[in-house]
Order: sequence, then C-alpha cells, then structure tokens
Amino acid sequence: MTEEQTQPGGELGLFIYGIVPSDVEPTPDAEGVGDPPGEVAAIRHGELAALVSEVGLAEPLGRPADLTAYQTLLDGTAAVAPVLPVRFGTVVTGPDAVEDLLEAHHDRFAAALDEFEDRVQYTVHGRFDEEEMISDFLTENPSAAALADQVRGRPEAESREERIRLGEMISQGVELRREAENRALIDTLTPYAVAHAPRLPSSELDAMNVAFLVDADGEEEFVRVLEEFAEQRRDLIRMRLLGPLAPYDFVSAHQLVE
Repeated sequence: MTEEQTQPGGELGLFIYGIVPSDVEPTPDAEGVGDPPGEVAAIRHGELAALVSEVGLAEPLGRPADLTAYQTLLDGTAAVAPVLPVRFGTVVTGPDAVEDLLEAHHDRFAAALDEFEDRVQYTVHGRFDEEEMISDFLTENPSAAALADQVRGRPEAESREERIRLGEMISQGVELRREAENRALIDTLTPYAVAHAPRLPSSELDAMNVAFLVDADGEEEFVRVLEEFAEQRRDLIRMRLLGPLAPYDFVSAHQLVE
C-alpha cells in the first residue's frame, strides 16, 4: 500500500470505462480521468476485459476534461473493437470487484459484445435557424402572421398578451416541425442503419436528435444519404454528424453496473 493510500481521503478506487473482449489492449498513451490523468489498464476474466484506471475515492469527477477522457477512450476503442460503455462515474474498490462483475455477467456481456461487433454509433443533431424557422412558420400560419403584425412596432407592455400568445404558437409550431423532421430523418436513414434511438432535444430550437447504430461496412452509404438529406434542408437546419462513437445509446449502461 502506498503512502497516498494510507492517508485519510487518499484511498484509490478503479474507474470503469467499458467492457471489451479479453484480447483488447489499451494503447500506451491512453489517458483516463482524474488530475493527473490515470493510466488505463485492462482487467481480464474469461473472454472479457474491463478498461479501468485508478482514481482517488475522494476525488470529484465530472469536469469537462473527465468527460472528454471517458468519451475519447471509448470512441477510440469502438473504432477497433466492440465495447460496452459503462455509466460515467462508476468506481469500484479494486480489481477483485471488477473480476466479480465480469464473472457474474460474463455470458450476457459476451453476447452483447457479439451484437456490437463491427458496429458503431452515429448521432445526428440538427438545429433550426431561428429567423428562417419563424419566417416559414408565419408564412404557413396566417393567424400567427396576423398576430405578429398586431404586435410589430407596439410597446412590449401594451402588447404583452399578444406577444405571449404568439410565442406559444411559435413554440408549438417548432415542436410539430421537430417531430416531423425527426420522423423524416428516421425514415430516410432506417434502411442504412441497424437500429435508431431518438434523443431528447437539447434546446428549444432543436430540429432533430437521433442516434443510429451502423454496420462498419455501411458507414459510407449512411453518410452519403445523410448528406443528401441535410442538403435539402440547409437553409432551415444546421446539421451535425457525430461519430463514429461507442454505442452509448444502444447499451443500457445502468444495467451493466447496478
């Protein structure tokens, strides 16, 4: 036991990033969470391994750098091997606890890894251009356009009720358009993906937010079709494609470690 471990508040635990096949080996330059970053290692049991690094049990986690380290390690791993992400912040007392976890759920974890072999996640996020969205909405909604004309140029205090009503109408319009755009995105990309998982909006102007699980040999076609979809909406929606990623939205991380 090191001097650090014997001091109050200096005890160490193991941060678990994900479950991988037993032949996966962390690269020498892989950095984990913590300050300074922990060295990433693999603890093996049977056909499985867990990617871990040491952290102080009293050390607060959740800094942007910690989240980046967690995602960088998992996404880099997913590019070369299947990986089951474990919920961020999962820390156990030591190697024995990790081995117990792998032994208790060995067959379930192994089956899940087989399912994600040669598959990665892509997340499609789109945000409406606010001015364009409102302009389109008013063009398509004469009653809202008339209300906008009523409040234009009037003091806010004098037209407060009308402004509130107009805001509610626009908000409802954005929500309906968001639902339509998500459906259109899913319908367009479903033939090129193994599965999809809609995500909650991250802002009021979100147009779409959907994760897709894609076979590695179908990535180019998936991206090509998405680019065509985005081009058709480029004036209204600014779209981003995140990936390839570990399959965060397709693994029930809370079920991996209770």
